[in-house]
Amino acid sequence: MSMISLSRERIETEALQLPASERAALAHRLIASLEEDGEDDPADVELAWTAEIRRRLNEYRRGEVQPIPSDEVFAKARKLLK
Repeated sequence: MSMISLSRERIETEALQLPASERAALAHRLIASLEEDGEDDPADVELAWTAEIRRRLNEYRRGEVQPIPSDEVFAKARKLLK
């Protein structure tokens, strides 16, 4: 086994001996570290969606786009999924 595998195994063994609350905190921290590698900040995503919703609503209010009835949207979606 490589040195890295032994280290991971040792860390895993020791981590599993921690109380549940500490294991949960460690798991959360490890998952967060993965998400930091290329994932967008949730707050930034929320702001972007809010801006997009406002843009679309303003287009609708100005009459630049026409709403499509939901039954038409779902019928088209079902047809595409077949």
